[in-house]
Amino acid sequence: MTEKIKRIQLPTHEDERGKLTVLELKDFIDWDVKRIYYVTDTKLDRGGHAVRGEKKIYVCMQGSCKARIHDGEKWQEFELNGPGEALQMEGMCWREFTDFSEGSVLMAVSSLNYEPDKYIYDLEEFLGE
Repeated sequence: MTEKIKRIQLPTHEDERGKLTVLELKDFIDWDVKRIYYVTDTKLDRGGHAVRGEKKIYVCMQGSCKARIHDGEKWQEFELNGPGEALQMEGMCWREFTDFSEGSVLMAVSSLNYEPDKYIYDLEEFLGE
């Protein structure tokens, strides 16, 4: 099985004006971006699902959070701290996000538009796919 989830580093340039982090999609993906969304003002855990056929990049643009990802074979845990770190998901995975710092912003770049019938909300069903 090829690796479905991996940490990627995004280049950050800093000078007296501040920091600029760049996500050049051509450097990481060979799929069309269909949807981008942001998770903000998070009070409870997020995720708890998988999406059939989805590929995705997650970037914690501000603050930090923890990601727990199951690739169908094993769990992996990651901590995302700021915009220079991202997770690239190249296949259907179960995802859970926890421990959002105050003011955190989690951005997701997805290969799919929102289609409710592609979502799996039961971990056992996901593991049986």
